Amino acid sequence: MAPEETEAVEAVGTVEAAEPGETAEALAAGTYSIVADVNVRSGPGTSYRKVGRLSAGSRVTIACQKPGETVTGPTGTSKIWDRIGSGRYVSDTYVRTGSSGYVAPRC
Repeated sequence: MAPEETEAVEAVGTVEAAEPGETAEALAAGTYSIVADVNVRSGPGTSYRKVGRLSAGSRVTIACQKPGETVTGPTGTSKIWDRIGSGRYVSDTYVRTGSSGYVAPRC
């Protein structure tokens, strides 16, 4: 290519950078790391029944996300809750998604 020529590049999407130990396949599948110990709730808020607990470093797959109670956690403040299983939700502020917005379909 001559110095005066340029090549057009069209962006068709974005991919977050992998954290150490994360693979591109894990990110593509919607699998993310828990950044601090967190309670798993039956719905999108701390008033919902506790149905489990995840330790920092655990991996979760986000099936979908929905708005709920606003929570301040290790990654900031958000009203987004991640459904990680049937009747199993965690605040998005405890999940390293690389985004402050939605990264999965809404529930």
